[in-house]
Amino acid sequence: MIVLGSGQNRVDHRLAREDAMPRLFTGLEIPQDVAFALSLKRGGLSGARWIDPENYHITLRFIGDVDGQTADEVADSLDRLANSLRFSIRLTHLGTFGGDKPRALFAGVEPSEALSRLQAAHERVLQRAGLPPEGRKFVPHVTLARLRGTSAEDMARFIAEAARFEPLTFAPARFVLFSSRDSVGGGPYLVEQSYPLAA
Repeated sequence: MIVLGSGQNRVDHRLAREDAMPRLFTGLEIPQDVAFALSLKRGGLSGARWIDPENYHITLRFIGDVDGQTADEVADSLDRLANSLRFSIRLTHLGTFGGDKPRALFAGVEPSEALSRLQAAHERVLQRAGLPPEGRKFVPHVTLARLRGTSAEDMARFIAEAARFEPLTFAPARFVLFSSRDSVGGGPYLVEQSYPLAA
């Protein structure tokens, strides 16, 4: 799109390119002390691309690449869920996605009715805003590393040799709308909007 101004042509980059559209998702931030404890699990796994601790999060609902108008509608829709009741989250174990071809190492979240309710509420309001239903089952987790070429045997050995996983508990004060322009995943993630949870 070309915008004329001050007698000169200048390009308005907001939506000038397809890849400039934000990739959005909702999630919960991980507190610094918990992120530090998780970061101590890093290292000693071939094929791992470790996520920076400041980018650790729990995804509630992946939204995807959207235009500015849809992004605004998403942000407005999520306002309805502000002041949902606060709850505790407990990280209890290491796990992997990908079966025989591991693609991610994660810290798993203990099942929580309150967390499931919040995620289901996100799903409802975002479908009402016109987004298609999420096709994947909600498995709350914090991704620690993306894996490429890591064997299932190496992964099993890494988990077996990792120090005992001491459960980590925290109570998020808010949920956020994150954006990322990195198509590979792993950040950096930006907080576009935050929504408080009621104490």
